[in-house]
Amino acid sequence: MVDTLVAAFVTLLVVIDPPGVVPIFAGLTADAPAAERRRMALRGVTLGAGILIVFALGGEVLLRLLGIGLPAFRIAGGILLLLLSIDMVMARHTGLRATTSDEEEEGSHKTDISVFPLAIPLIAGPGALTSIVLLMGRAPDVPGKVAVLAILLGVLALMLVFLLATGPVMRLLGVTGVNVLSRVAGIVLAAMAVQFIIDGARAAWPGM
Repeated sequence: MVDTLVAAFVTLLVVIDPPGVVPIFAGLTADAPAAERRRMALRGVTLGAGILIVFALGGEVLLRLLGIGLPAFRIAGGILLLLLSIDMVMARHTGLRATTSDEEEEGSHKTDISVFPLAIPLIAGPGALTSIVLLMGRAPDVPGKVAVLAILLGVLALMLVFLLATGPVMRLLGVTGVNVLSRVAGIVLAAMAVQFIIDGARAAWPGM
C-alpha cells in the first residue's frame, strides 16, 4: 500500500511538473499585474483539479462504457507516459507535456490564461489524465483511492505554490535548472511507464 502511494506521488509530481510549468506561466503573464497573476494561478489550479478529479472518479466507468479494459488502458497509458518521459529527458516541449507553439501563441493573446492553456493542457494534460486513471485503478480499495486523491490535491497545492512564487522560482532555478530537474524526473517516469506496461500485459495475459 505504501509503495503504491509513493509511486502515485512521484508519478503525479513528475507528470504535472510544477517547476516545468513556471517558465511558461511566467512568459504568458509577463504583462499582467501581480494580483491578476495570482487570480489566474488560483483559478487555473482549481479548474485543473476539478477536471482531474472527474477523470479520477469516472475514468474507469468511461472505459467500461467504451468497452476498454483496464489492462489495455494500462498498456496504452504506459506507452503514452514513456513518450512523455522521452520528451522530458530530451528537454523537448510537445503537446504531451506543454503547450505547442500554436497554443502558446494563442495563449499569449489572451488576457486570462487560467482556463487555456493553464488548466488545460498545462495542468490537466494528457499525461496527468492518463496517470490519475491508472493510479486509481491500481489502488486496492476505497481508502487507497481516497489516499490517491489526497496525493493529487497535495501535488496541485504544490503547483499553486510554485505559480504564486513564479518570480523567485525562476530566479532560483533558471531555465537550465528547470531542464535539469525535468531530465532527472523523466528517467524516473520512464521506469514507471515500463512498469505500467508490464502490469497491463500481466493482467491481459496472466500466463506471462
